[in-house]
Amino acid sequence: MRSLAASLALLAGLVSAQGQPPAGPRLILVGDSTMAPRSGYGNALCARFQQVACLNLARGGRSSKSYRAEGLWDTVLALLNERGAGDTRQKTVVLIQFGHNDQPGKPGRSTDLATEFGPNMAGYVKEAKAVGAEVILVTPLTRRTFKAGELDNDLRPWAEAVIQVGSEQGVSVLDLNAVSSAAVQAMGQPAADTLAEAPPRFDRTHLGPKGASLFSEQVMEGLIRLKPELVGAKTLAP
Repeated sequence: MRSLAASLALLAGLVSAQGQPPAGPRLILVGDSTMAPRSGYGNALCARFQQVACLNLARGGRSSKSYRAEGLWDTVLALLNERGAGDTRQKTVVLIQFGHNDQPGKPGRSTDLATEFGPNMAGYVKEAKAVGAEVILVTPLTRRTFKAGELDNDLRPWAEAVIQVGSEQGVSVLDLNAVSSAAVQAMGQPAADTLAEAPPRFDRTHLGPKGASLFSEQVMEGLIRLKPELVGAKTLAP
Protein backbone atom coordinates (compact mmCIF):
# COMPACT_ATOMS: atom_id res chain seq x y z
CA MET A 1 0.00 0.00 0.00
CA ARG A 2 1.38 3.44 -0.93
CA SER A 3 2.12 5.58 2.12
CA LEU A 4 0.23 8.82 2.55
CA ALA A 5 3.45 10.85 2.30
CA ALA A 6 4.42 9.15 -0.97
CA SER A 7 0.95 9.64 -2.39
CA LEU A 8 0.95 13.34 -1.53
CA ALA A 9 4.38 13.73 -3.11
CA LEU A 10 3.07 12.12 -6.27
CA LEU A 11 0.13 14.53 -6.33
CA ALA A 12 2.42 17.52 -6.58
CA GLY A 13 3.41 16.41 -10.08
CA LEU A 14 -0.21 16.10 -11.18
CA VAL A 15 -1.39 19.63 -10.37
CA SER A 16 -2.62 21.43 -13.46
CA ALA A 17 -2.09 24.95 -12.24
CA GLN A 18 0.05 27.80 -13.53
CA GLY A 19 1.62 28.85 -10.25
CA GLN A 20 -1.23 31.30 -9.62
CA PRO A 21 -4.11 31.23 -7.14
CA PRO A 22 -6.86 28.89 -8.34
CA ALA A 23 -9.69 30.52 -10.29
CA GLY A 24 -12.11 27.76 -9.43
CA PRO A 25 -12.53 24.79 -7.09
CA ARG A 26 -9.87 22.13 -6.85
CA LEU A 27 -10.71 19.01 -8.84
CA ILE A 28 -9.84 15.53 -7.56
CA LEU A 29 -10.32 12.56 -9.89
CA VAL A 30 -11.09 9.16 -8.34
CA GLY A 31 -11.54 6.09 -10.50
CA ASP A 32 -10.02 3.27 -12.52
CA SER A 33 -7.65 2.92 -15.49
CA THR A 34 -9.98 4.67 -17.95
CA MET A 35 -9.49 7.84 -15.88
CA ALA A 36 -5.95 7.16 -14.66
CA PRO A 37 -2.65 8.62 -15.92
CA ARG A 38 -1.24 6.97 -19.07
CA SER A 39 -4.21 4.69 -19.81
CA GLY A 40 -7.15 7.06 -19.33
CA TYR A 41 -8.49 10.55 -19.93
CA GLY A 42 -7.80 12.09 -16.51
CA ASN A 43 -4.51 13.85 -17.21
CA ALA A 44 -5.87 15.18 -20.50
CA LEU A 45 -8.86 16.54 -18.57
CA CYS A 46 -6.57 18.27 -16.07
CA ALA A 47 -4.64 19.82 -18.95
CA ARG A 48 -7.86 21.43 -20.21
CA PHE A 49 -8.02 23.69 -17.15
CA GLN A 50 -5.79 26.56 -16.12
CA GLN A 51 -5.48 28.12 -12.68
CA VAL A 52 -7.28 25.10 -11.24
CA ALA A 53 -5.58 22.47 -9.12
CA CYS A 54 -6.50 19.14 -10.74
CA LEU A 55 -5.29 16.00 -9.02
CA ASN A 56 -5.63 12.70 -10.86
CA LEU A 57 -5.84 10.01 -8.18
CA ALA A 58 -7.46 7.39 -10.43
CA ARG A 59 -5.56 4.11 -10.51
CA GLY A 60 -5.60 1.24 -12.96
CA GLY A 61 -7.29 -2.00 -12.01
CA ARG A 62 -9.29 -0.57 -9.13
CA SER A 63 -12.97 -1.07 -8.41
CA SER A 64 -15.37 0.61 -6.02
CA LYS A 65 -14.24 -2.04 -3.51
CA SER A 66 -10.48 -2.28 -4.03
CA TYR A 67 -9.85 1.47 -4.25
CA ARG A 68 -11.00 1.76 -0.67
CA ALA A 69 -9.48 -1.55 0.50
CA GLU A 70 -6.01 -0.48 -0.67
CA GLY A 71 -6.15 2.78 1.26
CA LEU A 72 -6.37 5.02 -1.78
CA TRP A 73 -9.60 6.60 -0.57
CA ASP A 74 -7.87 7.44 2.72
CA THR A 75 -5.47 9.63 0.75
CA VAL A 76 -8.39 11.47 -0.82
CA LEU A 77 -10.03 12.03 2.57
CA ALA A 78 -6.74 13.33 3.98
CA LEU A 79 -6.60 15.91 1.20
CA LEU A 80 -10.22 16.88 1.74
CA ASN A 81 -9.57 17.35 5.45
CA GLU A 82 -6.60 19.66 4.96
CA ARG A 83 -7.19 23.15 6.32
CA GLY A 84 -5.65 26.37 5.14
CA ALA A 85 -5.67 29.94 6.37
CA GLY A 86 -8.50 30.66 8.74
CA ASP A 87 -8.91 26.95 9.48
CA THR A 88 -10.94 26.53 6.29
CA ARG A 89 -10.97 23.65 3.83
CA GLN A 90 -10.25 24.28 0.17
CA LYS A 91 -13.35 24.13 -2.00
CA THR A 92 -13.10 20.80 -3.82
CA VAL A 93 -15.09 18.93 -6.43
CA VAL A 94 -14.48 15.17 -6.46
CA LEU A 95 -15.22 13.26 -9.66
CA ILE A 96 -15.80 9.55 -8.97
CA GLN A 97 -15.98 6.91 -11.71
CA PHE A 98 -15.99 3.14 -11.19
CA GLY A 99 -17.60 0.17 -12.89
CA HIS A 100 -15.12 -1.54 -15.21
CA ASN A 101 -13.44 -3.62 -12.52
CA ASP A 102 -16.65 -4.09 -10.54
CA GLN A 103 -17.93 -6.38 -13.30
CA PRO A 104 -17.79 -10.15 -12.70
CA GLY A 105 -14.62 -12.13 -13.22
CA LYS A 106 -12.07 -10.00 -11.39
CA PRO A 107 -11.10 -11.69 -8.10
CA GLY A 108 -10.66 -9.28 -5.23
CA ARG A 109 -12.22 -6.46 -7.22
CA SER A 110 -15.61 -7.53 -8.54
CA THR A 111 -18.72 -6.41 -6.71
CA ASP A 112 -22.30 -7.54 -6.95
CA LEU A 113 -24.22 -5.02 -9.02
CA ALA A 114 -27.45 -5.45 -7.06
CA THR A 115 -26.11 -5.44 -3.50
CA GLU A 116 -22.56 -4.00 -3.36
CA PHE A 117 -21.78 -1.54 -6.14
CA GLY A 118 -24.45 1.02 -5.31
CA PRO A 119 -23.74 1.05 -1.56
CA ASN A 120 -20.01 1.37 -2.29
CA MET A 121 -20.62 4.41 -4.48
CA ALA A 122 -23.00 5.89 -1.94
CA GLY A 123 -20.33 5.49 0.75
CA TYR A 124 -17.87 7.59 -1.23
CA VAL A 125 -20.49 10.29 -1.71
CA LYS A 126 -21.48 10.42 1.95
CA GLU A 127 -17.89 10.55 3.23
CA ALA A 128 -16.78 13.23 0.78
CA LYS A 129 -19.82 15.38 1.52
CA ALA A 130 -19.26 14.95 5.27
CA VAL A 131 -15.96 16.84 4.98
CA GLY A 132 -17.39 19.58 2.81
CA ALA A 133 -16.52 18.39 -0.70
CA GLU A 134 -18.88 18.49 -3.65
CA VAL A 135 -19.24 15.18 -5.50
CA ILE A 136 -19.98 14.59 -9.15
CA LEU A 137 -20.48 10.95 -10.06
CA VAL A 138 -19.31 9.88 -13.53
CA THR A 139 -20.79 6.84 -15.24
CA PRO A 140 -18.21 4.39 -16.63
CA LEU A 141 -16.61 5.16 -19.98
CA THR A 142 -17.82 2.77 -22.67
CA ARG A 143 -15.71 -0.05 -23.98
CA ARG A 144 -15.28 -0.03 -27.76
CA THR A 145 -16.11 -3.54 -29.02
CA PHE A 146 -18.73 -3.95 -31.75
CA LYS A 147 -20.87 -7.02 -32.41
CA ALA A 148 -22.66 -7.28 -35.75
CA GLY A 149 -22.13 -3.57 -36.31
CA GLU A 150 -23.50 -2.48 -32.92
CA LEU A 151 -21.49 -1.27 -29.96
CA ASP A 152 -21.63 -3.76 -27.07
CA ASN A 153 -22.12 -1.31 -24.20
CA ASP A 154 -21.95 -3.91 -21.44
CA LEU A 155 -21.35 -1.23 -18.81
CA ARG A 156 -24.78 0.38 -19.12
CA PRO A 157 -26.23 -1.47 -16.09
CA TRP A 158 -23.41 -0.04 -13.96
CA ALA A 159 -24.08 3.41 -15.42
CA GLU A 160 -27.75 3.12 -14.46
CA ALA A 161 -26.73 2.12 -10.94
CA VAL A 162 -24.55 5.25 -10.66
CA ILE A 163 -27.44 7.42 -11.86
CA GLN A 164 -29.65 5.90 -9.19
CA VAL A 165 -27.07 6.59 -6.48
CA GLY A 166 -26.81 10.18 -7.64
CA SER A 167 -30.58 10.59 -7.39
CA GLU A 168 -30.73 8.99 -3.95
CA GLN A 169 -27.78 10.97 -2.57
CA GLY A 170 -28.70 14.28 -4.16
CA VAL A 171 -25.52 14.72 -6.22
CA SER A 172 -24.96 15.47 -9.89
CA VAL A 173 -24.19 12.69 -12.35
CA LEU A 174 -22.19 13.17 -15.54
CA ASP A 175 -23.38 10.38 -17.84
CA LEU A 176 -20.13 9.73 -19.67
CA ASN A 177 -21.29 6.25 -20.57
CA ALA A 178 -24.13 7.68 -22.65
CA VAL A 179 -22.14 10.34 -24.50
CA SER A 180 -19.08 8.14 -25.05
CA SER A 181 -21.10 5.19 -26.34
CA ALA A 182 -22.99 7.46 -28.75
CA ALA A 183 -19.73 8.84 -30.10
CA VAL A 184 -18.15 5.40 -30.49
CA GLN A 185 -21.26 3.93 -32.13
CA ALA A 186 -21.21 6.73 -34.69
CA MET A 187 -17.54 6.02 -35.49
CA GLY A 188 -17.74 2.29 -36.13
CA GLN A 189 -15.10 -0.25 -35.15
CA PRO A 190 -12.17 0.83 -37.37
CA ALA A 191 -12.30 4.47 -36.30
CA ALA A 192 -12.96 3.54 -32.66
CA ASP A 193 -9.81 1.42 -32.67
CA THR A 194 -7.73 4.56 -33.28
CA LEU A 195 -8.68 5.73 -29.77
CA ALA A 196 -6.72 2.90 -28.14
CA GLU A 197 -3.17 2.71 -26.86
CA ALA A 198 -0.69 1.67 -29.54
CA PRO A 199 0.33 -2.02 -29.86
CA PRO A 200 1.45 -4.06 -28.02
CA ARG A 201 -0.85 -2.50 -25.41
CA PHE A 202 -3.82 -2.26 -27.76
CA ASP A 203 -7.23 -3.09 -26.34
CA ARG A 204 -10.72 -1.65 -26.61
CA THR A 205 -10.96 -0.31 -23.08
CA HIS A 206 -7.90 1.82 -22.41
CA LEU A 207 -6.97 5.03 -24.20
CA GLY A 208 -4.17 6.42 -26.27
CA PRO A 209 -3.69 10.17 -26.86
CA LYS A 210 -6.55 10.45 -29.37
CA GLY A 211 -9.02 8.71 -27.07
CA ALA A 212 -7.88 10.71 -24.05
CA SER A 213 -8.40 13.93 -26.00
CA LEU A 214 -11.89 12.97 -27.18
CA PHE A 215 -13.26 11.74 -23.88
CA SER A 216 -11.61 14.43 -21.76
CA GLU A 217 -13.40 16.98 -23.94
CA GLN A 218 -16.70 15.20 -23.32
CA VAL A 219 -16.09 15.24 -19.57
CA MET A 220 -15.01 18.88 -19.62
CA GLU A 221 -18.18 19.87 -21.50
CA GLY A 222 -20.27 17.93 -18.99
CA LEU A 223 -18.47 19.54 -16.08
CA ILE A 224 -19.04 23.03 -17.41
CA ARG A 225 -22.74 22.33 -17.82
CA LEU A 226 -22.85 21.27 -14.18
CA LYS A 227 -20.36 23.90 -12.92
CA PRO A 228 -20.62 26.99 -15.18
CA GLU A 229 -18.05 28.83 -13.06
CA LEU A 230 -15.37 26.61 -14.63
CA VAL A 231 -15.82 28.28 -18.01
CA GLY A 232 -13.24 30.93 -17.16
CA ALA A 233 -10.78 28.30 -15.96
CA LYS A 234 -10.58 26.16 -19.08
CA THR A 235 -7.77 26.44 -21.60
CA LEU A 236 -8.39 27.41 -25.20
CA ALA A 237 -7.01 24.09 -26.41
CA PRO A 238 -6.35 20.67 -24.83
